[in-house]
Amino acid sequence: MTTITNLTPATTHTEMRQQNPAAVLPKAFAGIGQLLAAVGEGGVPRTTLELVGLRVSQINGCTACVQGHVEEARAAGAGDEQIFTVAAWMDSPYFDEDQRVALALADSLTRMADRSDDPVPDDLWAAVTTRYDERQVSALLLQIGTLNLFNRLNVAVKEQADRPSWKQR
Repeated sequence: MTTITNLTPATTHTEMRQQNPAAVLPKAFAGIGQLLAAVGEGGVPRTTLELVGLRVSQINGCTACVQGHVEEARAAGAGDEQIFTVAAWMDSPYFDEDQRVALALADSLTRMADRSDDPVPDDLWAAVTTRYDERQVSALLLQIGTLNLFNRLNVAVKEQADRPSWKQR
C-alpha cells in the first residue's frame, strides 16, 4: 500500500504570474466578451451553457473558471445535483438528453488531443444536430471554443479563483 505524505502542490503561487492577457490587451477582453454575448443570443438555455462551461473548465483545470461557472450555473437555475455531478455527467441521472449531448460535445472538443480518430464522431454530430438547430450548434461551438481559449489564458497566468481579474474590472 502506498502512503501519500505530501498533499501540497509542488509549487505554491499565491499571486498571478502576470495580469491576465485579456486585461493587458483590452481589445482582446472586449472580443472575448463579444463572443460570449453572441453565444448568449444563440438560443441554448443559459443553464446548459454554464454546465458546458463548468465541464470545459474542469477538464482544463482552470480553478478560477470552475468557480465562476459554478456561480453562474447556480444563477441560471442549475441545481446542486447538476453542479456536483457535472464531472461525472455520463453516469449522473441529473441531466436531460439535450444537456448530455452538449456535455458530450464539450468533452470531445476539449479533449481533441486525446483522440487519434475524429474528435467529433459522426454519431455525436448527428445527436447534436438532432437536438439543436444550426444557431444553437453555433452557440455551443463558440461557447466551447471561447472557454477553451479563456481557460488556457487563465491557467498560464494562474488566475486566482478567489479574486478573478474579470470581477476587478
